[in-house]
Amino acid sequence: MKARGSGGGHDVAALVLRATLGPMLFAHGWNKVAGPGGLKGTAGWFEALGLKPPEVHARMAAGTEMAAGVGITLGAANPLPAAAAVGLMAVAARTDHRGKGFFVFKGGWEYVGVVGGAAVALAALGNGRYSLDGLLQRQRAGAGPALLAVGIGTASAMALLAVCYRPERKPDETQKDH
Repeated sequence: MKARGSGGGHDVAALVLRATLGPMLFAHGWNKVAGPGGLKGTAGWFEALGLKPPEVHARMAAGTEMAAGVGITLGAANPLPAAAAVGLMAVAARTDHRGKGFFVFKGGWEYVGVVGGAAVALAALGNGRYSLDGLLQRQRAGAGPALLAVGIGTASAMALLAVCYRPERKPDETQKDH
């Protein structure tokens, strides 16, 4: 019997998490490019959310999701793909899911919270031996990579939102025109 943390289950857990999270992120990015409406539709959605310029954000979000998805799937460069996922989910939480409660079927933050949390967990777990990082013997795991994923992802999201998030203000319904 293997000692806890000596490989086996840890490596399989990392592989399963990567094989679940990575392709899902890639598919979401690909859908922004090739799904109904393509990049033009994604840009229109981002414009409605208040991301300026929307065409740039459509391309940036799609590319980041696809790159993070590939990096996570292959198990490369931990914790950078996890940080990208955290940043993507933080921006989505702020722009599209804010104020809509918990459940995703009501527009809430449930999905982005689970994806962001899974990315941080993967950064902490490390990519495992069945990964590109494992093959290259560049394993990074523990609190440090997890904190880097949170820090880099959150800081990137905050910077993007500070510079580019300009939602239309809704008129205050309590004020009356005179």
